[in-house]
Amino acid sequence: MKNEKTNSEEQQDTSEELYERFNLTVDQGQEPLRIDKFLMHRIERATRNKLQQAINAGMVLVNGKEVRPNYKVKSQDEIILYSDMSPEETEVVPEKIPLNIVYEDDDLMLINKPAGMVVHPGSGNYTGTLLNGIAYYLRQEGITEEALPRFGLVHRIDKNTSGLLLIAKTERSMSQLAKQFYDHTIKRQYIALVWGDMKNDEGTIIAHVGRHMRFRKLFEAYPGGEHGKEAITHYKVAERFNYVTLVECKLETGRTHQIRVHMKYIGHPLFNDDFYGGDKIVKGTVFSKYKQFVENCFAICPRHALHAQTLGFIHPSSGKEMFFEAPLPDDMSELIEKWRKYVSSIGSRQF
Repeated sequence: MKNEKTNSEEQQDTSEELYERFNLTVDQGQEPLRIDKFLMHRIERATRNKLQQAINAGMVLVNGKEVRPNYKVKSQDEIILYSDMSPEETEVVPEKIPLNIVYEDDDLMLINKPAGMVVHPGSGNYTGTLLNGIAYYLRQEGITEEALPRFGLVHRIDKNTSGLLLIAKTERSMSQLAKQFYDHTIKRQYIALVWGDMKNDEGTIIAHVGRHMRFRKLFEAYPGGEHGKEAITHYKVAERFNYVTLVECKLETGRTHQIRVHMKYIGHPLFNDDFYGGDKIVKGTVFSKYKQFVENCFAICPRHALHAQTLGFIHPSSGKEMFFEAPLPDDMSELIEKWRKYVSSIGSRQF
């Protein structure tokens, strides 16, 4: 059991998206069999009750269409199962925590998470998380974790990353949104300040992301694909400050620490990222005034400079495309403006 939990945690920790997808093809000559019974024998540790719940929630597709639990599979059926990956069994204790709700309706809500707040309870963080606050908020509307697993959380962002987080309010919405995240149809753009003057105005980084082989709290880029999971980041330069660059990053996949790891991989770690080497002077001069300037910048933004700025998706009930944008938080706005003024003040004398 211990090894199973370790493997489950490893699987969860390679993705910010909390669902994975199983693809199955029914064998030639398969006798008609109820789909819940069929999947119970094919999916490890799956129970019939859980499978029936997943089928009723629309998380099982046969030949691209939703089915009922009594559907009988037949030869060559193509089955897709979206499965909750989270190993978390920690009870979510509702806490009255202020939430910055950008949008809300009967199906979902969008929250602008501040930097420094952990998304969900886990080892060492059992209270004060965003999910504790969401649990309290939803329970005022009569929504419990029994009715809505993990209180509708379908993805997450790092503790010290600010920005938009999407929450489902019904099991049906949860399944529809999870599918969009897995199928990479969710439109996400982050804004990041990275070290160095990037050579190209735009580009795409393709390198698997997985846990570091020695330091298990860190993640690493594996360009050969021999470890981790596929990760794709598209970037575009928004503004150059010679020693640092402001970039827009669009995610095609959603691996844990993906942008941070990918930027380090191409030699441009995020500004003040203490995990990936951005919390020291990576580019610049040896002058004491410059060093003091950088230290002042670290003090202004005492976390990695990354913000989940935009989120676009198809509404699970109306089918309409929705798009939201969260303005830069004060710490990043002040940091960027400080670099802008610094570069402007020294002109071309040091470049």
